[in-house]
Amino acid sequence: MELLKGSPADLTGRQEREIRSYEFLDRLNIEFERTDHPDEPATTMEACEKIDAVLNVHICKNLFLCNRQKTSFYLLIMPGDKPFKTKELSKQMGISRLSFADETYMKEMLDLYPGSVSVLGLMNDSDKRVQLVIDEDVLKEEYFGCHPCVNTSSIRLKTKDLTEKIIPALSSNPIKVSLTGKV
Repeated sequence: MELLKGSPADLTGRQEREIRSYEFLDRLNIEFERTDHPDEPATTMEACEKIDAVLNVHICKNLFLCNRQKTSFYLLIMPGDKPFKTKELSKQMGISRLSFADETYMKEMLDLYPGSVSVLGLMNDSDKRVQLVIDEDVLKEEYFGCHPCVNTSSIRLKTKDLTEKIIPALSSNPIKVSLTGKV
């Protein structure tokens, strides 16, 4: 793996959702660095540790959640090294029970698959059905790491660009939470 600047010059073999991510970032004039890792898809937080070292950033956990009735959907972004406790988040959000949403909803709403969930997937949510939820610790970092909607590449950009350019472009009003990883 190596550190590369910006969008790939050659898009041959790239998935459409990845290409859309780069086009979105380029439209917003966001500078970013990336690393491609097609032989080592980032399917676990352990796999992300190698990527973290190349990008010099911590890739966040991105969890796709829903309420019990499967009528409200949430994309939670939190530090990758912080334990996720459903009860803690449910309490902070005032929702009686949150759980992981089915893969079919993820594909339908965000055009994403497990292991590739990213804030950039919200650009595919044309009906604005998914509420963005961000742990405040993510916003304290200078850089933000995520996938460009595929788990075979990873990117690093300034957190300021996330908050001042990406989130407004997504017409998202995120809910900020303060998770401890304890119940």
